[in-house]
Amino acid sequence: MKLINAARATLAALALSTLAFTAHAQSLKLGHITPPTHVWHQVSEKIATELEKATEGKMKVAVSPLQKLGNEAQMINLMQAGAQHLGVFTVGGLSNREESFLGWSLPYVFQDVAHASRAATTAAAREMLARLDQHGLVGLGYAFAGMRHVLSLQPVTSAKDLANKKVRSFPSPVYNDWWNANGAAPTAMPLSEVAPSLTTKLLDAVDVDLDALVGLKFHQQAPYLTLTNHMAFPAAIVASKKWWQSRTPEERALIAKVVAEAEQWGFQAAIAADRDNLAKAKADGVTVVDADIDSFRAVGSTVRDRYTAKNPLIAQFYDQAKGL
Repeated sequence: MKLINAARATLAALALSTLAFTAHAQSLKLGHITPPTHVWHQVSEKIATELEKATEGKMKVAVSPLQKLGNEAQMINLMQAGAQHLGVFTVGGLSNREESFLGWSLPYVFQDVAHASRAATTAAAREMLARLDQHGLVGLGYAFAGMRHVLSLQPVTSAKDLANKKVRSFPSPVYNDWWNANGAAPTAMPLSEVAPSLTTKLLDAVDVDLDALVGLKFHQQAPYLTLTNHMAFPAAIVASKKWWQSRTPEERALIAKVVAEAEQWGFQAAIAADRDNLAKAKADGVTVVDADIDSFRAVGSTVRDRYTAKNPLIAQFYDQAKGL
């Protein structure tokens, strides 16, 4: 009888264990703002595929591109409530909550995407992610798009060609300061409105990475590309803190491992994409303009000095990143 009771107890424990494990099975939501052709979407899909594989199907991630879950501010609200689980958000958008992320947008700090990727490993870059905790998010890593350039209706051969011209710019203080310093008029608008605004000449130019240019084909409206290479354009890979805290330590470690591997994969994918997208844009009819890039560089230090002086972590990040 004792043996039978022991066997029954063991079976009951196993049943409870199985039920508990099954209860952890989830359909997770991951949202971002870029098109499916963009490297951030590829990183998101990599996370989804590898997480489902690593958990034997217990965590299935539905990836929603192009703001299908809302704009970044709306998605962050969803994540704070635990209604969205994972996201890939621009550091520019996150800077509205953690100012130090503006350090990524300092002009002429990075030579290329490979340089910016190396900066993601600095202590300052990791501290930026850690500070998201107070905003209901868990910073897990970074993903990169291409470097920023100027796409325009008319050829831009120097900064003076943009004097008083409307440039679609990311809605961020450092972007505004950068374009104002170059004499242009920064104009914020969603990516979905860029093409019609170029067609109707409500915009004269676009501050753009090559991932977005190729994916959304803005060069069909504005054919001239000036390779200013003025800024990097990263995103942070984040989790909902409310959801994260409901996971076991083992699950958190597994999720962190999957994201870290996707992060490294994404670095290499972004480096390759920046090269390949330029070739694709040229093949699709974009005209690369021979320009005086020094005219843009001339005001870079002024903008950098302003932001490194106002935020100690930005200053630390700049010091750590520039010499890599």
